Amino acid sequence: MADVAAEAHVSVKTVSRVVNHEPGVRPDTAERVRAVIERLGFRRHDGARLIRQGRTFTIGLVVEDLANPFYSLVGAAVEREARIRQHQLITASAEGSPSRERAALEALIARRVDGIVVVPASEAASADPEIDASGTPIVYMDRPVRGTPRDTVLSDNQGGVRSAIEHLVAHGHRHIAFLGDDPGFWTARQRRESFVATHEALGLPGSARVVMGPHSVVSVRDVLTRWSAGPEPITAVITGNNRITLAALFAIRDLHANLSLVGYDDFELAELIDPPVTVVHQDPAAMGQKAAQQLFSRLLGDESPPQTVVMPTRLIVRASGVRRDSTRGNHR
Repeated sequence: MADVAAEAHVSVKTVSRVVNHEPGVRPDTAERVRAVIERLGFRRHDGARLIRQGRTFTIGLVVEDLANPFYSLVGAAVEREARIRQHQLITASAEGSPSRERAALEALIARRVDGIVVVPASEAASADPEIDASGTPIVYMDRPVRGTPRDTVLSDNQGGVRSAIEHLVAHGHRHIAFLGDDPGFWTARQRRESFVATHEALGLPGSARVVMGPHSVVSVRDVLTRWSAGPEPITAVITGNNRITLAALFAIRDLHANLSLVGYDDFELAELIDPPVTVVHQDPAAMGQKAAQQLFSRLLGDESPPQTVVMPTRLIVRASGVRRDSTRGNHR
C-alpha cells in the first residue's frame, strides 16, 4: 500500500479508502490510484485485515485418520457448519499419535485459527500448558480428555454395545464374544466394559470372551478358530469398530465359519454383503455437526460452563445377527 501511495503521489490513507471503496476521494485521484494498483499488481491482504479484527474466520479439525469413513463423515459435517458461517476449515490427521496431535494443535494455534474440534489421540493428548494459555476454544469429540474441562461430544458407547448383545440374545445366541479395539482408546474400553457387564447381567454362560486389539485378519482368524473349538463354541461375535468388522468378515469367509455378526459403526456396502451386516450406528455426521455448533457457540460469546453431550446410537438391524443354523445360507 505504501508503494502504491508513493507511485500515485497520495497518502496511504487515500489508497486505503480507494481499496475499501470508502468516500472522500476525488474521482480523478481514485482513478489514478486504481491505475497504479493495476500496474503494480497490488492485492488487498484479507488475512491481515481479519487478524487486525481479532478473527481469521478459520477453524481447525484434528482427527485420528482421514481415510477412515467415520472421520470423513465427521469432517464433512464440520466443514458444512463452517461454510454456513463463512469460515474456512483446516483439517489435520494425528494418526493416533499424541505427539502428532500436539504438533497439529500448535500449528493451528500458530495460524491463529478461531477454534478447533479435536478427536483426541489419548485422554491426556491436549494437556499442554501452551495450548491452554492460547485461549483458543477447543471442543473434544468422540473421546474425553483429562485436565482442563472443555466441551465434549461423545457417543453412547455402552448403550450401543448393550443393544448389540440384546439383539443377538433375542435371536437365540448364548455364546457371544467381543473383538475390541486397542484398549488405549477410551471408546474401546467403554465398549469392552459394556460387553462384560451386559454379558453378566443377562446371565450368559461362562466368562465373557473378549480379545482387544489392534487386530489384523490373521489375528482375528486365529481368535475365531480358538473360540469356535471346544464343547461350547461361540455362535456370534460383536466387533468394536468398522475396521475390525471388515477383518472379521474376511476371517469368517476364510474359515467358512457359521457365525453371526454385529459390527460397531456402519460401513459402505454393509447391505450388499450376504447376509447384510447388522450394525450399531453412532451417526458421525451428527456428532461432527454438534461439535462444530458448540464451537461456534463459544466463538459467539457463550461463557457457560463446559458441557458434555452424549449422542444416542441406533441399532440398524439387517440379517447377520440371526443364527446361521436357522437360515438357509452361511458366511461363504
